[in-house]
Amino acid sequence: MSAVTIHYLEQTSADDLRSADWPAGCAASLRGEQDWRFNRQMYQQVGADWSWTDKLSWSDADWQRYAGSATLSTWSLNLPEGCAGYAEMEQQAEGQVQLAYFGLLPPFTGRRLGGAFLSTVLHRAWSWPDTRRIWVHTCTLDHPAALRNYQARGMRHYRSELQA
Repeated sequence: MSAVTIHYLEQTSADDLRSADWPAGCAASLRGEQDWRFNRQMYQQVGADWSWTDKLSWSDADWQRYAGSATLSTWSLNLPEGCAGYAEMEQQAEGQVQLAYFGLLPPFTGRRLGGAFLSTVLHRAWSWPDTRRIWVHTCTLDHPAALRNYQARGMRHYRSELQA
């Protein structure tokens, strides 16, 4: 396997957010119920093409603990034909929010949905009372448009690291 570059990006103000317009027929929704099966299924399906492997060996109990955390918010991207993607936002100490996972299912990539969906989840995270910073990391194994999408939404690069 070749070296992987990990890019870290952040926003430190709601004013940093540059929103993308929603295509017709799309909606994002916060999943009210904490359904660990949804999180696992989306992690597996969205991440299948992008080497998301760190949670593949998790047990049902691991997924229940993770998805059931009071600090985790799970979002779905909804189209008339069904769920097209998901996002997980994790509230951390001192007003930090990590965009832990974000992605679209393979049939929905390349349809200009990611920018609008990302805009919505970032906007929502900025509406939480204590949010001071939102951060994410992406790498060269992720979708080729991931880094550009984060930057287009106003996230600034603050660090990179190379993993051999």
